[in-house]
Amino acid sequence: MTHPSLPCVEMIRQRAELLRDLRSFFDGRGFLEVQPPCLSRDCVIDAYIDPIAIASEQLQIAEDLPLQMFLQTSPELAMKRMLAAGAPSIYAIVPVFRGGESGDHHNVEFSMLEWYEVGADIDDCIRTLGQLASTVLGSDGYDVKNYRTVFSEFLGFDPILVSTDDLARHVQPIDTDLAASIAGDRDMMLDVVLSNLIQPKLGLDRPLIIKNYPISQAALARQAKDDPQCAARFELIVGGIELANGYDELTDADVLVQRAQQSNQLRIASGRTPLRVESSLVEAMRIGLPKCAGVAMGVDRLLMIRAGETSLQRVLPFKIGQA
Repeated sequence: MTHPSLPCVEMIRQRAELLRDLRSFFDGRGFLEVQPPCLSRDCVIDAYIDPIAIASEQLQIAEDLPLQMFLQTSPELAMKRMLAAGAPSIYAIVPVFRGGESGDHHNVEFSMLEWYEVGADIDDCIRTLGQLASTVLGSDGYDVKNYRTVFSEFLGFDPILVSTDDLARHVQPIDTDLAASIAGDRDMMLDVVLSNLIQPKLGLDRPLIIKNYPISQAALARQAKDDPQCAARFELIVGGIELANGYDELTDADVLVQRAQQSNQLRIASGRTPLRVESSLVEAMRIGLPKCAGVAMGVDRLLMIRAGETSLQRVLPFKIGQA
């Protein structure tokens, strides 16, 4: 029996096997493994993800640095700078950090697999993601559905066209206080409805990839070619749990700046600190980011699903309270 303060050796072994399988998958397809830094002067701007800042003076070096550096919430910035430099298709398996994340499916520090497929579009990258999920989880394939379709199938309305009042009526039974706090925030309400009323019923038989999220939730994805009201963004759901998020990547730096400014407005509205818009990623995109599609996948959640567990507590060597 494992002592509570010690990690489970069986999970250490299963994690090692999973990492070998992931590397074998991408190495066999000609991707290069890269090692982005965990600490950087910039970070991806997301309205609701909180990066952890480190005062530069704590680093005790003479480099010309900004006042603070950030533990990365994703290796995206560094990897896209590599692509702008001419790197081919690449992948990385790295630790990432997000403030305030704790629970059965969250931890402040977790492992992320991220890859970028040069020259690929959304269909190419969905195919790669589906094949990866099928391979490492031993499924007989995967399914793909549109975001609008899953809402219509489970709740009987189109999420792009539904009124905010109708959305509020679906959020109210989930959490009355939450419904009041996000009233009028269409995207937040859609996320709550998807997470609570639809997602737990998805991917139960085999992996499901949802594609074409509302354009207002595009993040760093370009507009979908087959639906101008949607973005070429997709997510992998297995056993009701989100495992990966991907984009047919935006390459227009001006649009990136506009979206970053919009995210900062949402950050300010929710009491968060705005982040620097003119980042190293914007600079890289102005130099020239090649056409590509990319995916970020939570390795710990993937291991949790593969091992038949229901909590990260069972698969992480040390959660943040034990580290």
